[in-house]
Amino acid sequence: MLSPQDDLIGHQLPTPFDQIDNSDPAWMERLWYTGHPVPGGELIFDIGLGYHPNRNVMDVFAGVAVPGRQWNFRASRRLRPDPLKTAVGPLSITVIEGLKHHRLVLGENDSGLRFEIEFHATMNPHEEAGHLRRREGRITEHMYRAQQMGRYTGWLEYDGRRIDLAGFLGQRDHSWGVRAEMRTDESHPPLTFYPPFFYCWTTAQFKDHGLVIFFKERAPGDLIYISGERVRPAGQRASGRDQLVTVQHDVSWHDDPHGQSMAAATFNLTFASGEQRPVQVRVLPTRYFLKGGLYGGLNGWFHGDDKGKLFTAHETWDLTDPAVRKTVRTLADQVIEVRDGDEIGYGIIEYGVGSGYAKYASVQAHPPI
Repeated sequence: MLSPQDDLIGHQLPTPFDQIDNSDPAWMERLWYTGHPVPGGELIFDIGLGYHPNRNVMDVFAGVAVPGRQWNFRASRRLRPDPLKTAVGPLSITVIEGLKHHRLVLGENDSGLRFEIEFHATMNPHEEAGHLRRREGRITEHMYRAQQMGRYTGWLEYDGRRIDLAGFLGQRDHSWGVRAEMRTDESHPPLTFYPPFFYCWTTAQFKDHGLVIFFKERAPGDLIYISGERVRPAGQRASGRDQLVTVQHDVSWHDDPHGQSMAAATFNLTFASGEQRPVQVRVLPTRYFLKGGLYGGLNGWFHGDDKGKLFTAHETWDLTDPAVRKTVRTLADQVIEVRDGDEIGYGIIEYGVGSGYAKYASVQAHPPI
């Protein structure tokens, strides 16, 4: 069907903009943002939107976490007849100026969460290395993703409090394509099988540069994916010499009876220029568990599910409750403080260690994702 986007230049298929080049239901496009005060690790917010053209669904989430507590909001709508309107119920995301300025709004709703937030880019975007994976001959993942760091302005309300976001830093990403299925909702099997692995995704923002580190291993030193960069301030010319080519790691863990909880890490980074840099990470207490945004599914609701013309849900989690921690598992955005030489920066880390990986055995009794 035609939409206002079809009056603009940029078509790449002989179809309207609301159609893609295949009918795979796993094809999706996702916007994601997270932010946190600097310095400090006492609060984090996460916001996301998913576009599922072959499922006729758009879904969104937003949430805030502080130590021991997390507030979640989710909504879903049928995609058509407004396939490219980036809004679901009270939550909307607007690109004011591409790669520079975005606006995120959550209006009145029953969750107690509201915000008017603006993202302002401070660093060039990082274009991830391609994701292409096959299983038994079938493409299970073929997607593109990019990240960008920035600062936030505006305000955020939760639990009856309004927070001024001046001084908040953060990061966003944008991905599209066929995305690998992730099912970790134990109440609605089947669950996704994960072989032994360690993965870590990290961003950190400093005064005059940023770091993106993303890698996956089947065994220590056996990289199956790596993408990263020492990114330059927005508008400066990027260089291939800044691309990350390898990483070694040494991680320490909290003795957490309820899940995988990283305490600190050292990453020894090698860039295309030949430069080698050790980077020290201190993991701060606050993390947003991505179950709140349906990553892996929650109570039988998965990304892209048709919930009708408009559906919303919300809840507050007591993260000191062992039953809640069992439900939310490991996958989270966690605030970090990072030392790169003499500079201190702040950002986000995600991680997980699969059972059978030949390192970090102490945490493998807990699920990795």
